[in-house]
Amino acid sequence: MKIYDISQEVFGCAVYPGDPSPERFEMLKISDGAVCNLTAFKMCAHNGTHVDAPHHFIDEGKTLDQVDMKRFIGYAYVASHEGDMTAEDAEEIVRKAREAASASQNTDCDCFNRILVKGNSTVTEEAAKVFADSNILLYGNESQTVGPLDAPMAVHLIMLGAEIVLLEGIRLGEVCDGVYFLNAAPVNLGGADGAPCRAVLMSF
Repeated sequence: MKIYDISQEVFGCAVYPGDPSPERFEMLKISDGAVCNLTAFKMCAHNGTHVDAPHHFIDEGKTLDQVDMKRFIGYAYVASHEGDMTAEDAEEIVRKAREAASASQNTDCDCFNRILVKGNSTVTEEAAKVFADSNILLYGNESQTVGPLDAPMAVHLIMLGAEIVLLEGIRLGEVCDGVYFLNAAPVNLGGADGAPCRAVLMSF
């Protein structure tokens, strides 16, 4: 088994424009005579590698603690794409994910439910509708947001409205296209619209 850490380090992570950056505070230090080292920190729930729950853009949408954990953990399909993603591009990715699941020797493989896109890719509204209509459970990308950086709302509403969990800010540079097992379980922040996570992919 090979494990790929696809998460950003928190204190040096990328931050969506306008969001506060993570801050680290050394509350206790052994070098100062304290009994232990103790760190406190302050951050936005959407810094670095994180997940969006429907409540992020939909006031009556599910909060993080209400989202079924099966959306964050399970087989996933990694596909590469650069630039704006059209409906046709999205359909091709879903098709390849379904073919990969069918070709898998594991009958439990449902990698078409969790799509991770490698590259500098932007989901358009048309592509978002394809993923929503395909009833996928999770969509992940390397950008800090799904959709255009300067106007992400429409794409978020489409995908979160379909209860697709969004895994944003992943790092797939060392990962080849194909099928993996994903664990992107977030920190359990009750009532929150999102949370940081330590996302990993495993290949067998």
